[in-house]
Amino acid sequence: MIAWPMADLLPHAGDMILIDQVERFDEEQIHIRTTVRPGGLFNRADGSLPAWLGIELMAQSVAAYAGCHARANGQPVELGFLIGTRKFECDVEHFPAGAELHIHAQRSLQDDNGMGVFECHLRGAGIHASARLNVYRPPQAASYLAEAGPEESSHD
Repeated sequence: MIAWPMADLLPHAGDMILIDQVERFDEEQIHIRTTVRPGGLFNRADGSLPAWLGIELMAQSVAAYAGCHARANGQPVELGFLIGTRKFECDVEHFPAGAELHIHAQRSLQDDNGMGVFECHLRGAGIHASARLNVYRPPQAASYLAEAGPEESSHD
């Protein structure tokens, strides 16, 4: 297992971090483990997580992949964006409280402009979900976010 805390790998904080541990990673993939804990921001009354949160768990796994590579290369962790999801399939309606989930994200495409595609699978006891995530990490994320939006018109 990788000893880096998730808060050092993700551009998220506090309760927004939904994954627990990087089991391993390499140039093409990452393996993540997490346990569904009741009382979080997205939990249902019974402590479970709705299945659609599988997309966020996968997206955070991809972010952890980028964070691991940044840390391994002595670079800062940067912000990235989930652009879209294709073929999300899940065979359950929710992930029960206490369920241990394993997420595998495999890079299938990444270009020099920051666009990437990852094939993701989430598994647990009696649980399987999969999706293809399209992601974008701007080359200079800080300046990308600082760019001015459309000029506001003033009325006298």
